[in-house]
Amino acid sequence: MRSAHRPVVRVGGGDVAAQLVNRRTRTAVATGAIVLVAGAATAAAVGIGDSGPAERTAGDLPPQTAQVTRQTLQDSVEVIGDLGYGAADTAPGWIGGVVTRVPVAGAVISRGQAVYRVDDRPVVLLYGTVAAYRAMGTGTVGKDVRQLETNLKALGYQGFDVDDRFSASTATAVRRWQRALGVTQTGRVELGQVLYAAGPIRIDAVTAGVNQPTGGGQPVLTYTGTGRTITVRLEVTEQRLARVGVPVTVRMPDGTETPGRVERVATVVDEQTTGDAAPTTMIEVLVSLRDANAARGVEAAVVTVGFTAAEHVDVLTVPIAALVALAEGGYGVEVLDGTATRYLPVQPGLFAHGRVEVTGNGLAAGMTVGMPG
Repeated sequence: MRSAHRPVVRVGGGDVAAQLVNRRTRTAVATGAIVLVAGAATAAAVGIGDSGPAERTAGDLPPQTAQVTRQTLQDSVEVIGDLGYGAADTAPGWIGGVVTRVPVAGAVISRGQAVYRVDDRPVVLLYGTVAAYRAMGTGTVGKDVRQLETNLKALGYQGFDVDDRFSASTATAVRRWQRALGVTQTGRVELGQVLYAAGPIRIDAVTAGVNQPTGGGQPVLTYTGTGRTITVRLEVTEQRLARVGVPVTVRMPDGTETPGRVERVATVVDEQTTGDAAPTTMIEVLVSLRDANAARGVEAAVVTVGFTAAEHVDVLTVPIAALVALAEGGYGVEVLDGTATRYLPVQPGLFAHGRVEVTGNGLAAGMTVGMPG
């Protein structure tokens, strides 16, 4: 029979396991915390060190056992992601008229090239982060002026200072640019004549075709960047996995693996379109590929992204169900030695893959620990 000293509560079984079960398609599950459920558990009387090992009858020994192992433990998860070109932006039409030319989906457009044409006048792509929001002419001041002048300089136009002021020299350069485009040489840049993007763009879809009217900001087309990205949705409880700059592993449809990097993390809310279900908050992660050639020839695909939040090398581990909560506080494991057992206090560390890192005096790899039935 067990000696009557200090009660413990066995940790493990359905309640704890349920917290660690992944509710989505994953191949590895990990967590950094554990909830100890004591109210519904059965208490048992044990001794810890004061009276030495407790002799047990065969029928009183733990129904299952496991080994203390030394291994590398990773807090890692694999998640399904969508490989593509990222979220699409909309190009609004601000120049009133008739659309006379549009690009085909998939076309790539660079700085200085026409995105589409209205009344046979080009809407030109330039690079920048400030969206075109007004007409500009001599005397205009602002960051958008510097952005325009930077692009003119990159296109080879000279004779002005790159600053925040639209000067007469800037207007002269604009007229030369307009002459090269084949449009009226006004020296002004009207709202809608330029589309700004961070870099080259890829046409995603055309919403206003040839011969259709445009103007007033109605959509003409949508576009993306030209780099391949992977979009992943994580549950809020998994936010620890996604930090900007951390490396990930991407498994392509053909089974090959290639390294990637977390570029952006954002919280998004998925509104339910049917029923009375509440909106769901998710963590949206944008992942880039280190080797762009890894996605060559793949327009869109479902891939698997492996995140690793933590890795502890060469640590002692036991199954999570082997942990017990000690009445005097803290946790322990029941170590078996023939027909004798003793409880060793331990300090839990990383939880992953159904096992937990443990440290404690007297604990060693190869020991046998008790498990609940």
